[in-house]
Amino acid sequence: MLDFLSTASLRRARTGRAGRLRTWGMAALLCGAAAAQAQSDDEARPLAVTEVAYGLNHPWAVAFLPDGNFLVSERPGTLRVVDAQGRVGLPLAGVPAVAAEGQGGLLDLVLDRDFAQNRRLFFCFAEPDPGSGSRSSTALASARLSERQDRLEDVQVIFHQMPRLKSAQHFGCRIAQSGDGSLFLTLGERSIARDQAQRTTNHLGTIVHLTPEGHAAAGGPFSSRMGGLPEVWSWGHRNPQGAVITPDGELWMHEHGPQGGDELNHIRPGGNYGWPVITYGRNYGLGTRIGEGTAKDGMEQPVHQWTPSIAPSGMAFLTSDRYGPEWLGSFFIGSLKFGTLHRLKVAGDQVQQEERLLLGRGQRIRDVRQGPDGLLYLLTDSRNGRLLRVNPPEPPPAPEPVVTVEPLDHVEGIVASPADGAASPPAVSGNADGGSRDNTVEPPPAPAAP
Repeated sequence: MLDFLSTASLRRARTGRAGRLRTWGMAALLCGAAAAQAQSDDEARPLAVTEVAYGLNHPWAVAFLPDGNFLVSERPGTLRVVDAQGRVGLPLAGVPAVAAEGQGGLLDLVLDRDFAQNRRLFFCFAEPDPGSGSRSSTALASARLSERQDRLEDVQVIFHQMPRLKSAQHFGCRIAQSGDGSLFLTLGERSIARDQAQRTTNHLGTIVHLTPEGHAAAGGPFSSRMGGLPEVWSWGHRNPQGAVITPDGELWMHEHGPQGGDELNHIRPGGNYGWPVITYGRNYGLGTRIGEGTAKDGMEQPVHQWTPSIAPSGMAFLTSDRYGPEWLGSFFIGSLKFGTLHRLKVAGDQVQQEERLLLGRGQRIRDVRQGPDGLLYLLTDSRNGRLLRVNPPEPPPAPEPVVTVEPLDHVEGIVASPADGAASPPAVSGNADGGSRDNTVEPPPAPAAP
């Protein structure tokens, strides 16, 4: 994701040789972004959507309630129910305090697989340090939605990312629940501590695998050996804001690169995904190399990378046929930068096809979900955020009826003319207008006697 330079950084960039280099780098970055925008718009085809609701305050995630309502998290720290008619409800009571600054706040949200029976849900958020308001970390909580859908009950914070840091960036915070009920949670390296993403003895820049109670799930790479925390599943991540488990049980995620190098990754237990040792991105403004290059032994390569960055957020894997066979089995990833929805068809860890679907400039797609109806839903991130439904293709028009005109010599009651050597037409009964009066042709009268 494109992080904007501070005003102080820009002032420094205007002075001295290093400043000239920074200014040139920033100009190159902006020109590159503009060129990428034009390229994105030219190549993308329009995305047809229906607005379900509007007036949401920086919505971050949406979940689908069994009664047809929607549960939406808003980054400033509120949960709201949106009914099936698009009416936005009041904030739910019971949400814990969040550190709503920078990229932090109330972030991802998922319903438990057994929500219809237990009404349980999970959400992650930027949690302020109870001992120091200037520090924060990503936390995971569980709760139950009240029967009246107006409050959270039995709220418990079941996991805290450690260590807590003084940073308002790179919280990660996407949740994916597997078939056995365990949870994968993506965690950013908080920007100021990027080198810590190469350590497995803390949570910075990792994906953790947890039980619904927040303990380390069994079977992790460090569950039975030394060298890392038992909940760490993979590491070397920067700021992962998309995660999904495909029908074959595999975990996929995407993460923001710096200036370029956004990545789609197929996550395997014990995998080191390289940040900041290897990356396809560059240092902001300067455009200089980060780390040791783009590849290194023992570090995983992305399945796909975007340079320039698209600033990805939200991800769904389409399992329905509501959009036809071409879209079935595709990943759908939102772009915060270009207002595009990216469809990727992947086979054997190779991207076979990428399609860009344009929602519109300035439309920051924050979340992408498949609903119970098999359709895709999007959230746009703004002070007047919207919940959108991606329209399925229009059915083909009904074919026009085909009228077959037979040759006259095949029509019942009509025979060829005597000139063709055929018999004369038979006598005709009935009126031309369909009446029943007998109109049998009489023979001509006999000639009078001389």
